[in-house]
Amino acid sequence: MEIFTLLETLEEILEKSKNVPFSTKGIVDKEEILDIIKEIRLKLPDELKQAKWIKEERNKILVEAQKEAEDIIKEAENRIISMIDEHEITKKAYEQKAQIIETANEMSREISKGTKDYADNVLEKVEAVLEDALKTIQNNRNELK
Repeated sequence: MEIFTLLETLEEILEKSKNVPFSTKGIVDKEEILDIIKEIRLKLPDELKQAKWIKEERNKILVEAQKEAEDIIKEAENRIISMIDEHEITKKAYEQKAQIIETANEMSREISKGTKDYADNVLEKVEAVLEDALKTIQNNRNELK
């Protein structure tokens, strides 16, 4: 940063300059000041190029950081959606499980009722057959007496 050194030199020259009587103006060596200004002009483009490059690099870094932040946010959103979907799938699975168990219990009750009705029907027929057989036996005994 030689420009700053040259500017400081200009300041020193101005501070050390002799004042014109009855004014705030000073007397300086014109050639010396012009030489320093020429040096500043020569060095200025390099300094500006370096500053421009630093600014561009800063902007690139900021753009990359912004893109990376957006990617992280998108990934987090996708992960949240995935977790929600997994939660919904699990919730639906539990609901299906409960429905399957309820259906199985209902079918079990129906089968049990059907089995009892069938057994009652068979026993009713057996009872009727046995009652007929008992009547026949009683009639046969009565005939024997």
